[in-house]
Amino acid sequence: MRHLTDHDRWLFAAGAADEAHDFLGCHLDEDGATFRVWAPNAREVSVLNDANGWTEGKDPLHGSDSGIWEGRIEGFPHGTRYKYAVRHDAGTSEKADPFGFWSEGAPGNASIAWDLSFDWSDDEWMASRGDRLGHQAPVSIYELHLGSWLREGVAAYRDVADGLIEHLHRTGFTHVEFLPLMEHPFYGSWGYQGTGYFAPTSRYGTPQDLMYLTDRLHAAGIGVIMDWVPSHFPTDAHGLGAFDGTHLYEHADPRKGFHPDWGSYIFNYDRSEVRSFLRSSAHFWVQKYHVDALRVDAVASMLYLDYSREDGDWIPNEYGGNENLGAISFLRDVNTSLRERHPGVHTIAEESTAWPGVTKDASQGGLGFSYKWDMGWMHDTLGYLGREPVHRVYHHNELTFRSMYAHSEDYVLSISHDEVVHGKGSLLGKMAGDRWQQLANLRLLFTYQWTTPGKKLIFMGSEIADPAEWNHSQGLPWHLLEDEEHAGIERLVGDLNEMYRHRPALHTGDSDPAGFRWVVADDAAQSVLAYLRIDPLGQAPDILVALNFTPVPRLEHRLGVPHGGWWSEVISTDAERYGGTGVGNLGGVVADAIPSHGFDHSVGLALPPLGAVVLEFDRGEV
Repeated sequence: MRHLTDHDRWLFAAGAADEAHDFLGCHLDEDGATFRVWAPNAREVSVLNDANGWTEGKDPLHGSDSGIWEGRIEGFPHGTRYKYAVRHDAGTSEKADPFGFWSEGAPGNASIAWDLSFDWSDDEWMASRGDRLGHQAPVSIYELHLGSWLREGVAAYRDVADGLIEHLHRTGFTHVEFLPLMEHPFYGSWGYQGTGYFAPTSRYGTPQDLMYLTDRLHAAGIGVIMDWVPSHFPTDAHGLGAFDGTHLYEHADPRKGFHPDWGSYIFNYDRSEVRSFLRSSAHFWVQKYHVDALRVDAVASMLYLDYSREDGDWIPNEYGGNENLGAISFLRDVNTSLRERHPGVHTIAEESTAWPGVTKDASQGGLGFSYKWDMGWMHDTLGYLGREPVHRVYHHNELTFRSMYAHSEDYVLSISHDEVVHGKGSLLGKMAGDRWQQLANLRLLFTYQWTTPGKKLIFMGSEIADPAEWNHSQGLPWHLLEDEEHAGIERLVGDLNEMYRHRPALHTGDSDPAGFRWVVADDAAQSVLAYLRIDPLGQAPDILVALNFTPVPRLEHRLGVPHGGWWSEVISTDAERYGGTGVGNLGGVVADAIPSHGFDHSVGLALPPLGAVVLEFDRGEV
């Protein structure tokens, strides 16, 4: 049993505790359980549980000046349900344990006393995981909602392991990102309104079942990213809201403490104990579940006091500005502490504005994230590909604008779940044209995404060209793979990932301007882009990418290149194996001494209709 020390109390009260889960909550030992809960304004606290018939006052806790109530129940067995009865001036609230390690399934919401022991076998992975998500590494992320990825009855952590690993190996993704797995009362929130910041949802199994899934993924060479939501929490009566009869975790003023869009509470980042709670949650998933990275949700809503608010509905900061200084400080602290205590762990921001320095180190005035989702690229690219090709000539800047900011942050090119819900349609459905053109546009989109500087992310179902909008209550339509058109999209994604992982020019320069060079950026009339991807270290062959955003095949289309000799064709999106018509370059082309586009040599390429070709310079051929 871990004793609560004065140093523990000081860290928690100072907002500097990274492991408050080691001394707060329910901790089992061979003789019983010790309970500790922070409720500084409570008059009395007791433990309601299965053993005492859920009787208030039968198992009381004792208060202290630190606001932490503590007590012990002898003979308290593993797996026992419990809650805290928190008596305060307005009555008594029955609350789940904020630091509870597991919860009962709906419609129940009690915490469950649970031991988190697990025999891990991923030491080799853990030693190398930092490099696998590094800025020079090939990072290709498969975003997944566990409950609807494979829905035969009810999905489970253990049950999905074999099929998920097989699918990720076939399609070549390096990492899987789970939509939030923290306990959440409402399934339809997809986990983004969670009450269990230290408890995996019981919908899919026990804590050890999730550990098993992570261990299996690591053994298969696949990294694990988990969505983490420190931006808001739901108003469910058993949750964090008004925990001790006062606004403890949330800000008391609804202009800072209530989110108008989501109908949820906003954490009070100015309160030190709340910062310790959230910091510890981040460290908990890294320590106890071996998560390799946290993708932090809704960062913009944390940064701006006027986020989604009208004038008069928000409170300026002490300098009169709209920046949430407490949230900024918190994000810097949690990112810094994770980097210092777990050097191989990364954090990824979903930040939808132009906030400067999201991926700049906190010591240099940034927020300290490893990566930021490039939502501007996503918006512009999907908007462009949703236009009929005849109109694209007038919107060419939607493809080229990114070059103005491409290296201002370390980016993930994300096409996430948010783009295929709430009436937005499927990714395939966003593409302009008839069915053939939609499939061709989708192949073009993926090739553009995989060859543009930045790490890669797509949401489940996109890789099989699911024609339907995502529905969290239904499984993916895997039967589509019996159709060659859909199987072809999956093959292309697999080949793109294979190409991306094994050709350093496509990933070593993601964060280096020297890793990208335009060949053709201004051919709006023909809606053609061409560029080079370059290994900044000069150790790997250059890659030439040419994209044709019209349904007109362009034969002998001349493009300048930096080297004379043989350029091997790595991918043509119009290959028959992908569902295309077979337009390509028959394995490669020779670059002749014909000047073009500022280069001394050039190639004459066949550009497929609504297609792309990727070529690699062959240093051994002339």
